[in-house]
Amino acid sequence: MPELKKIICALDLSDQSKQIASYAVMLAKMSGAQIIVVYAAPTLTQYTGFHVPPNTIDNFVGEIVSGAERSMVDFVSENFHGVDARGVVVVGYAAEEILSLAKTEKADLIVMGTRGRKGLDLILFGSVAEKVVKNALCPVLTIRPSDDDE
Repeated sequence: MPELKKIICALDLSDQSKQIASYAVMLAKMSGAQIIVVYAAPTLTQYTGFHVPPNTIDNFVGEIVSGAERSMVDFVSENFHGVDARGVVVVGYAAEEILSLAKTEKADLIVMGTRGRKGLDLILFGSVAEKVVKNALCPVLTIRPSDDDE
């Protein structure tokens, strides 16, 4: 019978992230699983060809990561009460980083939202959730957050 020992909770730290976190917390409380909360910061390497010095991009990404790490500490302490949870900030393409972390950590489940890119961005870059669902080695629970903050 499948067991939940480790859950990856992939978030973008937006307003809807609280709803996604609540599902991961519920599952962890029911199973005693550990939660690894992950945020993937963009690399911005696609902009190196636009006459933007690489060191400028690296500095900007560094600032994003530093800010995300501070936000992650606050978010985990506010939204993951009563469970074993830790936050991780990674840099790269979100789907690849989530899949890599899930494999490395031998996750039993990935919990993530389905909202993010829309319109042309979705057509050009695809859905992170779709890529994770198609390529994950473990089950993926996708949550479509509601607009109202419950």
